Amino acid sequence: MSSEILSVLEYMEKEKGIPRADMISTIVNAIKTAALKGVNSGQELKIDINPKNGQLHAWSLLKVVDSVSDPKLQIHVEKAQVFKAGAVVGDTIEKEIDPSYLGRIAAQTARQAIMQRLRAFEKERIYDDFKDSVGDIVSGTVRRRERNDLFIDLGKAEAVMPGKEQVPGEEYAPGERIRCILLEIENSSRGPEIILSRASPKFVRRLFELEVTEIADGTVKIEAFAREPGYRTKIAVVSTDPKVDPVGACVGARGARVKSIVRELGGEKIDIIPYHADTKEMLIEALKPAVPREIILDEKNKRVLVRVVNDDLAVAIGRKGQNARLTSRLVGWRLDIEEFKVVTADPRAQAISLFVNTYAFDKAVAERLVANGINSPAAFEGVEANDLVGFGFTEEEAAGVIAKVTAS
Repeated sequence: MSSEILSVLEYMEKEKGIPRADMISTIVNAIKTAALKGVNSGQELKIDINPKNGQLHAWSLLKVVDSVSDPKLQIHVEKAQVFKAGAVVGDTIEKEIDPSYLGRIAAQTARQAIMQRLRAFEKERIYDDFKDSVGDIVSGTVRRRERNDLFIDLGKAEAVMPGKEQVPGEEYAPGERIRCILLEIENSSRGPEIILSRASPKFVRRLFELEVTEIADGTVKIEAFAREPGYRTKIAVVSTDPKVDPVGACVGARGARVKSIVRELGGEKIDIIPYHADTKEMLIEALKPAVPREIILDEKNKRVLVRVVNDDLAVAIGRKGQNARLTSRLVGWRLDIEEFKVVTADPRAQAISLFVNTYAFDKAVAERLVANGINSPAAFEGVEANDLVGFGFTEEEAAGVIAKVTAS
């Protein structure tokens, strides 16, 4: 049995990384618990395993008395001298027993304890190995799909990517290499569960941090972020160094940096815009190439109405409202987009208003003049009172009109 225990200790220590002392403690407690439930029930036992050779020793602990009432727990003072010379009443002696006497159940229990400790240790190791990697991008191999969940082998552990964290349209075949963000570690009854994601906005943000050195060192900051996985991402960036163009840094030479991220995302479109603290300026940038003709802010309800011409309406709203939703998330305001309608001026009304304001005509008089073709001050040139009488004015009215025109 000692050789078996030694081999177990060595395997656990070398292959699994479980300290030898930890495994010895686990085996000893398991054997003791099982033995006390069997033929050794009612006794007090001491069990020891030599860490060097795996040798197991067991002792029965007996209290020295002058009158024995329970042989399993007590020993007469005279018999005690055999095990400990000079033993007196009240002492406790250790009577060695054959380990095989502990019973077959104890051995089986020890095996179960070893397996339980191994499983517990592996759970602890998984948590310790990955707890500091939350928020980092990890690579793994697709193993299988169960229902809508994808299970991925990370080498040291198996992780899961739930359906909601997968990108619509992406297909994952068993054996395929895949990159994801380690979103979180959930503690369940079965141990720690590693949750991965490719749909989270954090995944794209982390890709930019890895690809763009200016973001990694803090020169460029991502101030606002919005994503619809598989379709489009919008980010607003700002530079802490006036010499560094934040958009250019993210795009890279000939678009190399952003193209690398787009490839990783399977062709997902990425819009990179300069960040502005002013909401109107942010909206103008976010909606390009559509050009807002009118922006009305409702500060109280954090709501904004944007009007664009008909040709820009489809661009501003986007496919299935996608661009409008992303812009709304980016600026943090509820966004309404509608068509901008140009109000054309009424030349007749303008002429009437001009006469009323210039000559202080009554509106009715101004309307009659315009109706007869006199629609501007210049049109009075050569017009006399008789002409106005011909238009239906009385002589008195005609004279009054001419007098006002002449006086001005």
